Amino acid sequence: MEQLFVPPRNAVEQQRMRQAHQGAARLLLLPAGQGPESWGWQGRTLSQRVGDRWLRVVSQSLDKPVGRLWDGTAAADACLPRVIPRPRLMDVMDWTAGGYRYRAEVSELVPWPVLQRGGPVLEHEAGLPDVWWTELREALTILAGTSTDRVAVRQDWIDRNFTTCLGIPPIKITAWVTGHGDLHWGNLSADHLVIFDWESWGMVPAGYDEGLLHAYSLATPATAARIRHELAHILDTPDGRLGELVALAQLLQVASRGHHTQLQGHLEQRAQHIVRQLTP
Repeated sequence: MEQLFVPPRNAVEQQRMRQAHQGAARLLLLPAGQGPESWGWQGRTLSQRVGDRWLRVVSQSLDKPVGRLWDGTAAADACLPRVIPRPRLMDVMDWTAGGYRYRAEVSELVPWPVLQRGGPVLEHEAGLPDVWWTELREALTILAGTSTDRVAVRQDWIDRNFTTCLGIPPIKITAWVTGHGDLHWGNLSADHLVIFDWESWGMVPAGYDEGLLHAYSLATPATAARIRHELAHILDTPDGRLGELVALAQLLQVASRGHHTQLQGHLEQRAQHIVRQLTP
């Protein structure tokens, strides 16, 4: 289901999240967790199979405001067309304890594994069938045409960070669409297309989702080439190139902070290529 990040280093934080997950299962009359734990980014979430369901617990300190990530899963379940392949949300429960707010989300259990366990960067060629790519194109097209007031990528982020990340002046995005906002290989199933982890969805630059997935594939040349072919109707347009450049800038910022460093050289080369394409 979710990508399998490592647990937080702090043993107290690990125990706090495990107790929250166990407590949520009891209150929701679900079995205890089974199988591998799936930890979210920096230990913010903990997910695990509970019988024939999937239980995800999110936590946040009470001294921080609730942002768009908090209700993204529930909003996606309520607002997005059902034809977009994703797990159905079955139940939600909120509570507070010990200076934290928690949300438990119970979803249907998807039997197919994600394409990349351990994080978003593809480490092996995907080798996916034609039908999978057709389903992905259709899902992204339907998603892009869905109306929402949620915002996943903001123009002010571009204005603040483009020069630092890319060495060029900020660009003005005029083509905005609804996107997943975190489209990577840890959020896509292998045997049949299912898209997981909808907490980040909202308005993004056209080409952002496609560019993000391509960026996470740059260490696997055949899969990256397949993406450029299958999603060329977006990536090979002026707006699509701008959206991809935004995705690359964000990942370069992440790499500068010590994450996904194996991609940094690939990201820089791809960004330079697009900048040259955009330069009159």
